[in-house]
Amino acid sequence: MTQVFLGVDIGTSSSKGVLVDPTGAVLALATRDHRVDRPKQGHVEMDGNVWWDDFRDITRELVGSGPFEVAAVGVSGMGPCVLLVDEHDRPVRPAILYGVDTRSQRQQDECDELFGAEQILHRCGSAMSSQAAAAKIAWVRDAEPAAYRRARRLFMASSWLVRKLTGSYVLDHHSASQTTPLYDVHEHAWIRDWADAVAPGIELPPLQWADEGAGHVTAAAAAETLLPEGIPVITGTIDAWSEAISADAHNPGDLMLMYGTTMFLINTLTEPVQLPALWGPVGAYADSYSLAGGMATSGAITAWLRELYGGADFAQLAGEAARVPPGAEGLLMLPYFAGERTPIMDPSARGVIAGLTLSHTRAHIYRAALEATAFGVRHNLETMLTAGAQISRVIAVGGGATSELWPQIVTDVTGREQLIPEQTVGASYGAAYLAATQVIDVAIGDWNPPRTVCRPTAEARGVYDERYRLYRDLYESTRDTVHALAASADA
Repeated sequence: MTQVFLGVDIGTSSSKGVLVDPTGAVLALATRDHRVDRPKQGHVEMDGNVWWDDFRDITRELVGSGPFEVAAVGVSGMGPCVLLVDEHDRPVRPAILYGVDTRSQRQQDECDELFGAEQILHRCGSAMSSQAAAAKIAWVRDAEPAAYRRARRLFMASSWLVRKLTGSYVLDHHSASQTTPLYDVHEHAWIRDWADAVAPGIELPPLQWADEGAGHVTAAAAAETLLPEGIPVITGTIDAWSEAISADAHNPGDLMLMYGTTMFLINTLTEPVQLPALWGPVGAYADSYSLAGGMATSGAITAWLRELYGGADFAQLAGEAARVPPGAEGLLMLPYFAGERTPIMDPSARGVIAGLTLSHTRAHIYRAALEATAFGVRHNLETMLTAGAQISRVIAVGGGATSELWPQIVTDVTGREQLIPEQTVGASYGAAYLAATQVIDVAIGDWNPPRTVCRPTAEARGVYDERYRLYRDLYESTRDTVHALAASADA
């Protein structure tokens, strides 16, 4: 039988599993689509039981697809999420998702008042924002007291899988560092007195690094998943950091650019760098730090457009958009369809399409959407560099990186080359690699070297420099209007 390593990632719109052999070759893939729930404007949730159901179904499919001997298991998942469970590990309510869920503004403000915004930024590496998981715990405490009274433990997607597989209650340091204001990035430890004030009664998990072993597959988990009993399971981490590992984009000076439902950027550092407009969590590995940014939408907009266009094929839409010149013949879009995270940190921002005429087609709108995400990337990059980021390489990952058009637009807008690795499977591949390190001595650069380089086009850069200026101006000039519209929609 062939020795393989299993990696499973729980994403926003789907879960993906992969079996990888000791050379890094992908032998089998499996995916399960799922949907998030949006019960109110700004509320984005998911039934936490779906995470284990997806893992179990994916694993059974993969294990049964060939003569494979799974030697170790790796997990990752979207985050930071808040899944609160009772003393019997039963979820007390649906999991609240990461920064796309903007319900906890009042709790964020209260943390700033209680502990001081500057002190939070200094100790936790990140300011209070919709990404701060602890504010969402506090929201449950305030808005759903009956559910909160039953809550005993905190899980995220990856740690929930670890719990179900091994029985261990553990969280990785990186995920913990996104529970602002509960974790000290300098001490690498929970801030116990702040936790008692924000999340009273919640037993915070012991902490480990993403590549450390969390335990071994139990007999009960083996029966459900068809995995061998007793094989090691890594602690795992949030999907974007697992994705950076998958592409060897976790070295100091690397910037990972993840093309997914949301666009995510991670610059790896050896010392913490802090700026309120960005996030400064610790890295996936010990002695590493991150400066990170994330947009609230990117691929989500293209998926929305695809639905509006009657389920048109993504490749067809991209082909049509590629025939539209840079600048989309006078169209300009703000991609804030679900508010925005970094760097403007504005949950009340909204999408804008400016310059529409009767001559514009769906191809123009689709191209304008891709250009809008590229302008958002440039805004984040410029903010990172202002904060002190050191960016020597940009590595593209995620499903959108397999497109020719989208990375080329981002490269033309930013003026920065992007390396595109051989494998773009993503976070599940990174999780499989971390699992492999429990059994064999292997470097991710050997598994997944760069395949191509996307270089800027000089002619497009001039157009995009002007459009980027208009993009920045458009947000400022429409902010009050869209805030009023957002308030009226929420009323």
